[in-house]
Amino acid sequence: MYRTKKVLLLGSGELGKEVILEAQRLGIDTVAVDRYEHAPAMQVAHRSYVIDMLDEKQLREVVEKEQPDLIVPEIEAIATSELLKLEEEGFAVIPTARAAKLTMDREGIRRLASETLKLPTAAYRFANTYEEFVSSATEIGFPNVVKPLMSSSGKGQSVCRSKDDLEACWKIAMEGGRVQNGRVIIEEFIRFDSEITLLTVRAVNGTMFCAPIGHVQEGGDYIESWQPHAMTEGQIIEAKRIAKKITDELGGYGLFGVELFLSGDKVYFSEVSPRPHDTGLVTLVTQNLSEFALHARAILGFPIPEITLITPGASRPLKAPVELSEYSIVGVDNALAQPNTQVRVFGKPVTKVGRRVAVALSTADSVETAREAATRALSYMKVEK
Repeated sequence: MYRTKKVLLLGSGELGKEVILEAQRLGIDTVAVDRYEHAPAMQVAHRSYVIDMLDEKQLREVVEKEQPDLIVPEIEAIATSELLKLEEEGFAVIPTARAAKLTMDREGIRRLASETLKLPTAAYRFANTYEEFVSSATEIGFPNVVKPLMSSSGKGQSVCRSKDDLEACWKIAMEGGRVQNGRVIIEEFIRFDSEITLLTVRAVNGTMFCAPIGHVQEGGDYIESWQPHAMTEGQIIEAKRIAKKITDELGGYGLFGVELFLSGDKVYFSEVSPRPHDTGLVTLVTQNLSEFALHARAILGFPIPEITLITPGASRPLKAPVELSEYSIVGVDNALAQPNTQVRVFGKPVTKVGRRVAVALSTADSVETAREAATRALSYMKVEK
Protein backbone atom coordinates (compact mmCIF):
# COMPACT_ATOMS: atom_id res chain seq x y z
CA MET A 1 0.00 0.00 0.00
CA TYR A 2 1.29 3.45 -0.94
CA ARG A 3 2.09 5.53 2.14
CA THR A 4 1.63 9.25 1.98
CA LYS A 5 1.11 12.36 4.07
CA LYS A 6 -2.30 13.74 4.94
CA VAL A 7 -3.31 17.40 4.62
CA LEU A 8 -6.36 18.78 6.46
CA LEU A 9 -7.60 21.99 4.82
CA LEU A 10 -9.61 24.38 6.99
CA GLY A 11 -11.69 26.42 4.57
CA SER A 12 -12.62 24.98 1.20
CA GLY A 13 -13.15 27.83 -1.25
CA GLU A 14 -11.77 28.25 -4.76
CA LEU A 15 -8.23 28.92 -3.50
CA GLY A 16 -8.31 25.84 -1.32
CA LYS A 17 -9.58 23.80 -4.26
CA GLU A 18 -6.42 24.60 -6.22
CA VAL A 19 -4.23 23.77 -3.21
CA ILE A 20 -5.96 20.40 -2.86
CA LEU A 21 -5.40 19.62 -6.55
CA GLU A 22 -1.70 20.51 -6.31
CA ALA A 23 -1.29 18.38 -3.18
CA GLN A 24 -2.94 15.44 -4.90
CA ARG A 25 -0.52 15.77 -7.82
CA LEU A 26 2.19 15.08 -5.26
CA GLY A 27 0.37 12.01 -3.95
CA ILE A 28 -1.06 13.59 -0.80
CA ASP A 29 -4.19 12.36 1.02
CA THR A 30 -6.51 15.38 1.27
CA VAL A 31 -9.33 16.32 3.64
CA ALA A 32 -11.45 19.47 3.12
CA VAL A 33 -13.39 21.21 5.90
CA ASP A 34 -15.82 24.12 5.70
CA ARG A 35 -19.01 25.47 7.25
CA TYR A 36 -21.21 24.53 4.29
CA GLU A 37 -21.70 21.47 2.10
CA HIS A 38 -20.29 21.05 -1.42
CA ALA A 39 -17.69 23.81 -1.06
CA PRO A 40 -15.30 23.95 -4.05
CA ALA A 41 -12.40 22.10 -2.40
CA MET A 42 -14.76 19.43 -1.06
CA GLN A 43 -15.61 18.54 -4.65
CA VAL A 44 -12.05 17.34 -5.29
CA ALA A 45 -10.79 16.25 -1.84
CA HIS A 46 -10.64 12.61 -0.81
CA ARG A 47 -12.87 13.30 2.23
CA SER A 48 -14.72 16.27 3.66
CA TYR A 49 -16.46 17.55 6.79
CA VAL A 50 -18.97 20.31 7.48
CA ILE A 51 -18.38 22.00 10.84
CA ASP A 52 -18.39 25.41 12.51
CA MET A 53 -14.66 26.10 12.37
CA LEU A 54 -14.99 28.68 15.14
CA ASP A 55 -16.22 25.90 17.43
CA GLU A 56 -13.18 24.53 19.28
CA LYS A 57 -14.83 21.20 20.08
CA GLN A 58 -15.91 20.50 16.49
CA LEU A 59 -12.50 21.49 15.15
CA ARG A 60 -10.68 19.22 17.59
CA GLU A 61 -12.98 16.27 16.82
CA VAL A 62 -12.11 16.39 13.12
CA VAL A 63 -8.37 16.76 13.76
CA GLU A 64 -8.31 13.90 16.26
CA LYS A 65 -10.31 11.67 13.93
CA GLU A 66 -8.17 12.34 10.84
CA GLN A 67 -4.75 12.71 12.54
CA PRO A 68 -3.35 14.88 9.70
CA ASP A 69 0.34 15.46 9.09
CA LEU A 70 -0.45 19.09 8.23
CA ILE A 71 -3.31 21.38 9.27
CA VAL A 72 -3.64 24.06 6.59
CA PRO A 73 -5.88 27.09 7.30
CA GLU A 74 -7.36 28.63 4.14
CA ILE A 75 -9.51 31.30 5.79
CA GLU A 76 -9.33 33.56 8.85
CA ALA A 77 -12.48 32.42 10.68
CA ILE A 78 -11.01 29.48 12.61
CA ALA A 79 -10.73 28.76 16.33
CA THR A 80 -7.05 29.73 16.41
CA SER A 81 -6.79 29.24 20.18
CA GLU A 82 -7.49 25.56 19.54
CA LEU A 83 -4.87 25.49 16.79
CA LEU A 84 -2.33 26.71 19.35
CA LYS A 85 -3.27 23.83 21.67
CA LEU A 86 -3.13 21.29 18.85
CA GLU A 87 0.31 22.54 17.84
CA GLU A 88 1.52 22.18 21.41
CA GLU A 89 0.29 18.57 21.28
CA GLY A 90 2.43 17.86 18.22
CA PHE A 91 0.21 18.67 15.25
CA ALA A 92 1.84 20.77 12.50
CA VAL A 93 -0.11 23.95 11.65
CA ILE A 94 0.74 25.87 8.46
CA PRO A 95 2.68 28.07 8.58
CA THR A 96 2.45 28.13 12.40
CA ALA A 97 -0.44 28.39 14.85
CA ARG A 98 0.90 31.77 15.99
CA ALA A 99 0.87 33.06 12.41
CA ALA A 100 -2.70 31.84 11.94
CA LYS A 101 -3.78 33.59 15.15
CA LEU A 102 -1.94 36.84 14.41
CA THR A 103 -3.33 37.14 10.89
CA MET A 104 -6.84 36.08 11.87
CA ASP A 105 -7.61 39.65 12.86
CA ARG A 106 -6.23 42.92 11.61
CA GLU A 107 -5.21 44.16 15.03
CA GLY A 108 -2.64 41.48 15.77
CA ILE A 109 -0.86 41.76 12.44
CA ARG A 110 -1.02 45.56 12.27
CA ARG A 111 0.47 45.98 15.73
CA LEU A 112 3.18 43.43 14.90
CA ALA A 113 4.09 45.17 11.64
CA SER A 114 3.97 48.76 12.87
CA GLU A 115 4.83 48.63 16.56
CA THR A 116 7.17 45.62 16.77
CA LEU A 117 8.81 45.47 13.33
CA LYS A 118 8.60 49.23 12.66
CA LEU A 119 7.39 48.72 9.10
CA PRO A 120 5.83 51.71 7.32
CA THR A 121 2.02 51.58 7.58
CA ALA A 122 -0.93 53.95 7.48
CA ALA A 123 -1.84 55.57 10.80
CA TYR A 124 -4.57 53.59 12.59
CA ARG A 125 -6.85 53.36 15.60
CA PHE A 126 -9.10 50.64 17.02
CA ALA A 127 -12.60 51.06 18.39
CA ASN A 128 -14.98 48.79 20.33
CA THR A 129 -18.06 50.98 20.38
CA TYR A 130 -19.74 53.44 18.05
CA GLU A 131 -18.72 56.29 20.34
CA GLU A 132 -15.05 55.20 20.23
CA PHE A 133 -15.34 54.80 16.48
CA VAL A 134 -16.60 58.37 16.00
CA SER A 135 -13.81 59.73 18.19
CA SER A 136 -11.08 57.66 16.46
CA ALA A 137 -12.30 58.46 12.95
CA THR A 138 -12.33 62.17 13.76
CA GLU A 139 -8.82 61.91 15.22
CA ILE A 140 -7.47 60.09 12.14
CA GLY A 141 -9.18 62.60 9.87
CA PHE A 142 -11.30 62.26 6.74
CA PRO A 143 -11.32 60.41 4.48
CA ASN A 144 -10.38 57.21 6.31
CA VAL A 145 -10.85 53.49 5.76
CA VAL A 146 -13.01 51.42 8.12
CA LYS A 147 -12.71 47.64 8.40
CA PRO A 148 -13.96 44.96 10.79
CA LEU A 149 -11.09 43.22 12.57
CA MET A 150 -11.84 39.96 10.80
CA SER A 151 -13.45 39.53 7.40
CA SER A 152 -12.74 37.96 4.04
CA SER A 153 -12.73 39.29 0.46
CA GLY A 154 -13.11 42.86 1.65
CA LYS A 155 -16.49 42.30 3.36
CA GLY A 156 -17.37 45.09 5.75
CA GLN A 157 -14.80 47.55 4.40
CA SER A 158 -15.71 51.10 3.42
CA VAL A 159 -14.27 54.59 2.95
CA CYS A 160 -15.56 57.16 5.43
CA ARG A 161 -15.31 60.46 3.55
CA SER A 162 -16.90 62.76 6.12
CA LYS A 163 -18.76 62.81 9.43
CA ASP A 164 -21.95 62.25 7.46
CA ASP A 165 -20.71 58.74 6.54
CA LEU A 166 -19.90 57.59 10.09
CA GLU A 167 -23.15 55.79 10.86
CA ALA A 168 -23.27 54.01 7.49
CA CYS A 169 -19.62 52.91 7.68
CA TRP A 170 -20.09 51.53 11.19
CA LYS A 171 -23.11 49.54 10.02
CA ILE A 172 -21.18 48.13 7.04
CA ALA A 173 -18.34 47.00 9.32
CA MET A 174 -20.75 45.35 11.77
CA GLU A 175 -22.54 43.45 9.01
CA GLY A 176 -19.36 42.40 7.18
CA GLY A 177 -17.26 41.00 10.01
CA ARG A 178 -16.92 37.25 10.32
CA VAL A 179 -17.05 37.53 14.11
CA GLN A 180 -19.56 40.03 15.45
CA ASN A 181 -17.47 41.45 18.28
CA GLY A 182 -18.00 45.09 17.32
CA ARG A 183 -14.30 45.97 17.13
CA VAL A 184 -13.07 47.82 14.06
CA ILE A 185 -9.88 49.35 12.71
CA ILE A 186 -9.87 52.89 11.34
CA GLU A 187 -6.98 53.62 8.97
CA GLU A 188 -5.53 56.76 7.48
CA PHE A 189 -6.49 57.01 3.82
CA ILE A 190 -3.22 56.82 1.91
CA ARG A 191 -3.43 58.41 -1.52
CA PHE A 192 -1.52 55.64 -3.23
CA ASP A 193 -0.54 55.33 -6.87
CA SER A 194 -1.24 51.60 -6.89
CA GLU A 195 -1.61 48.58 -4.63
CA ILE A 196 0.15 45.30 -5.15
CA THR A 197 0.40 41.78 -3.84
CA LEU A 198 3.93 40.45 -3.41
CA LEU A 199 3.58 36.69 -3.17
CA THR A 200 6.35 35.54 -0.85
CA VAL A 201 7.35 31.89 -0.40
CA ARG A 202 9.19 30.46 2.59
CA ALA A 203 10.52 27.04 1.59
CA VAL A 204 13.16 24.60 2.77
CA ASN A 205 15.72 26.27 0.47
CA GLY A 206 14.96 29.88 1.47
CA THR A 207 12.65 32.82 0.78
CA MET A 208 11.60 33.67 -2.77
CA PHE A 209 9.31 36.21 -4.39
CA CYS A 210 6.95 36.15 -7.35
CA ALA A 211 6.83 39.07 -9.76
CA PRO A 212 4.60 41.78 -8.23
CA ILE A 213 0.87 41.56 -8.92
CA GLY A 214 -1.08 44.75 -9.46
CA HIS A 215 -4.76 44.83 -8.61
CA VAL A 216 -7.86 46.98 -8.45
CA GLN A 217 -10.29 46.72 -5.55
CA GLU A 218 -13.85 47.88 -5.02
CA GLY A 219 -15.33 47.71 -1.56
CA GLY A 220 -12.20 45.93 -0.39
CA ASP A 221 -12.60 43.02 -2.83
CA TYR A 222 -10.51 42.56 -5.93
CA ILE A 223 -12.10 43.01 -9.34
CA GLU A 224 -8.95 42.71 -11.47
CA SER A 225 -5.33 41.62 -11.10
CA TRP A 226 -2.34 41.49 -13.42
CA GLN A 227 1.26 40.36 -13.39
CA PRO A 228 3.84 41.83 -13.54
CA HIS A 229 3.08 45.26 -12.10
CA ALA A 230 5.57 47.94 -13.14
CA MET A 231 7.79 49.07 -10.25
CA THR A 232 11.08 50.90 -9.91
CA GLU A 233 14.11 48.98 -8.71
CA GLY A 234 13.98 50.94 -5.45
CA GLN A 235 10.33 50.04 -4.89
CA ILE A 236 11.01 46.36 -5.55
CA ILE A 237 13.92 46.31 -3.08
CA GLU A 238 11.81 47.97 -0.38
CA ALA A 239 8.80 45.73 -1.08
CA LYS A 240 10.94 42.62 -0.72
CA ARG A 241 12.50 43.98 2.48
CA ILE A 242 9.08 44.53 4.03
CA ALA A 243 7.73 41.17 2.84
CA LYS A 244 10.75 39.25 4.12
CA LYS A 245 10.69 40.96 7.49
CA ILE A 246 7.02 40.21 8.16
CA THR A 247 7.15 36.63 6.85
CA ASP A 248 10.37 35.87 8.75
CA GLU A 249 8.60 37.02 11.91
CA LEU A 250 5.58 34.81 11.18
CA GLY A 251 7.84 31.84 10.36
CA GLY A 252 7.03 28.39 9.04
CA TYR A 253 6.82 27.20 5.44
CA GLY A 254 4.30 28.23 2.82
CA LEU A 255 3.17 31.03 0.56
CA PHE A 256 2.19 34.44 1.96
CA GLY A 257 0.20 37.15 0.21
CA VAL A 258 1.78 40.43 1.28
CA GLU A 259 -0.33 43.46 0.33
CA LEU A 260 1.45 46.78 -0.15
CA PHE A 261 0.64 50.35 -1.19
CA LEU A 262 2.91 52.25 -3.60
CA SER A 263 2.86 56.01 -3.12
CA GLY A 264 5.57 57.91 -4.99
CA ASP A 265 8.85 56.28 -4.06
CA LYS A 266 7.40 54.98 -0.77
CA VAL A 267 6.10 51.49 -0.03
CA TYR A 268 3.61 50.88 2.80
CA PHE A 269 2.68 47.58 4.41
CA SER A 270 -1.08 46.91 4.35
CA GLU A 271 -1.88 43.28 5.22
CA VAL A 272 -0.51 39.74 4.98
CA SER A 273 -2.29 36.40 4.52
CA PRO A 274 -0.37 33.19 5.33
CA ARG A 275 -1.90 31.39 2.36
CA PRO A 276 -2.56 31.86 -1.38
CA HIS A 277 -4.16 35.19 -2.25
CA ASP A 278 -7.20 35.83 -4.44
CA THR A 279 -5.28 38.31 -6.62
CA GLY A 280 -2.75 35.51 -7.21
CA LEU A 281 -5.25 33.51 -9.28
CA VAL A 282 -3.49 35.15 -12.23
CA THR A 283 -0.44 32.94 -11.55
CA LEU A 284 -2.43 29.97 -12.88
CA VAL A 285 -1.47 31.22 -16.36
CA THR A 286 1.61 33.42 -15.86
CA GLN A 287 4.21 31.41 -13.91
CA ASN A 288 6.05 28.12 -14.17
CA LEU A 289 4.54 27.29 -10.76
CA SER A 290 1.25 28.86 -9.68
CA GLU A 291 0.86 30.25 -6.17
CA PHE A 292 -1.00 27.04 -5.32
CA ALA A 293 1.78 24.78 -6.57
CA LEU A 294 4.28 26.92 -4.66
CA HIS A 295 2.23 26.66 -1.46
CA ALA A 296 1.88 22.89 -1.78
CA ARG A 297 5.60 22.38 -2.40
CA ALA A 298 6.62 24.67 0.43
CA ILE A 299 4.34 23.22 3.13
CA LEU A 300 5.36 19.67 2.19
CA GLY A 301 9.03 20.54 2.64
CA PHE A 302 10.01 20.28 -1.02
CA PRO A 303 12.55 22.67 -2.56
CA ILE A 304 11.61 25.38 -5.06
CA PRO A 305 14.58 25.89 -7.42
CA GLU A 306 13.14 28.95 -9.17
CA ILE A 307 10.00 30.97 -9.78
CA THR A 308 9.75 32.09 -13.39
CA LEU A 309 7.33 34.55 -14.94
CA ILE A 310 6.58 32.97 -18.30
CA THR A 311 4.20 35.57 -19.71
CA PRO A 312 2.28 38.69 -18.68
CA GLY A 313 -1.30 37.95 -17.71
CA ALA A 314 -4.47 39.24 -16.09
CA SER A 315 -7.48 37.94 -14.18
CA ARG A 316 -11.07 39.18 -13.91
CA PRO A 317 -13.43 37.44 -11.45
CA LEU A 318 -17.10 36.93 -12.22
CA LYS A 319 -19.33 38.00 -9.33
CA ALA A 320 -22.93 37.11 -8.74
CA PRO A 321 -25.31 40.12 -8.80
CA VAL A 322 -28.03 38.42 -6.74
CA GLU A 323 -28.54 35.63 -4.21
CA LEU A 324 -29.61 32.39 -5.87
CA SER A 325 -30.07 28.83 -4.59
CA GLU A 326 -29.77 27.53 -8.16
CA TYR A 327 -27.83 29.26 -10.91
CA SER A 328 -25.90 28.76 -14.11
CA ILE A 329 -23.04 30.61 -15.76
CA VAL A 330 -23.65 31.44 -19.40
CA GLY A 331 -21.18 32.74 -21.97
CA VAL A 332 -18.26 30.51 -21.00
CA ASP A 333 -18.08 29.30 -24.60
CA ASN A 334 -17.67 32.84 -25.90
CA ALA A 335 -15.09 33.65 -23.24
CA LEU A 336 -13.07 30.56 -24.17
CA ALA A 337 -13.22 31.56 -27.83
CA GLN A 338 -10.87 34.45 -27.00
CA PRO A 339 -7.16 33.83 -27.75
CA ASN A 340 -4.91 32.81 -24.86
CA THR A 341 -7.79 32.77 -22.40
CA GLN A 342 -8.84 30.27 -19.76
CA VAL A 343 -11.84 30.14 -17.42
CA ARG A 344 -12.11 28.57 -13.99
CA VAL A 345 -15.63 27.91 -12.70
CA PHE A 346 -15.48 27.45 -8.94
CA GLY A 347 -18.58 25.31 -8.47
CA LYS A 348 -19.97 27.13 -5.43
CA PRO A 349 -23.35 25.61 -4.54
CA VAL A 350 -25.23 28.91 -4.14
CA THR A 351 -24.60 32.57 -4.89
CA LYS A 352 -24.65 35.64 -2.69
CA VAL A 353 -24.49 39.25 -3.84
CA GLY A 354 -20.90 39.93 -4.90
CA ARG A 355 -19.73 36.34 -4.42
CA ARG A 356 -17.01 35.19 -6.83
CA VAL A 357 -18.17 32.21 -8.87
CA ALA A 358 -15.61 32.08 -11.71
CA VAL A 359 -12.57 33.84 -13.11
CA ALA A 360 -11.33 34.71 -16.60
CA LEU A 361 -7.56 34.42 -17.12
CA SER A 362 -5.76 35.84 -20.15
CA THR A 363 -2.14 36.09 -21.28
CA ALA A 364 -0.54 38.33 -23.88
CA ASP A 365 2.72 39.98 -24.88
CA SER A 366 1.99 42.89 -22.55
CA VAL A 367 0.04 43.47 -19.34
CA GLU A 368 -2.14 46.05 -21.09
CA THR A 369 -3.22 43.61 -23.80
CA ALA A 370 -3.77 40.84 -21.25
CA ARG A 371 -6.00 43.12 -19.15
CA GLU A 372 -8.06 44.02 -22.23
CA ALA A 373 -8.42 40.33 -23.14
CA ALA A 374 -9.50 39.28 -19.63
CA THR A 375 -11.99 42.14 -19.50
CA ARG A 376 -13.40 41.11 -22.87
CA ALA A 377 -13.69 37.47 -21.78
CA LEU A 378 -15.45 38.47 -18.57
CA SER A 379 -17.96 40.60 -20.52
CA TYR A 380 -19.34 37.45 -22.15
CA MET A 381 -20.04 35.64 -18.88
CA LYS A 382 -23.19 36.12 -16.82
CA VAL A 383 -24.81 34.52 -13.78
CA GLU A 384 -28.39 33.44 -14.49
CA LYS A 385 -31.14 31.71 -12.57
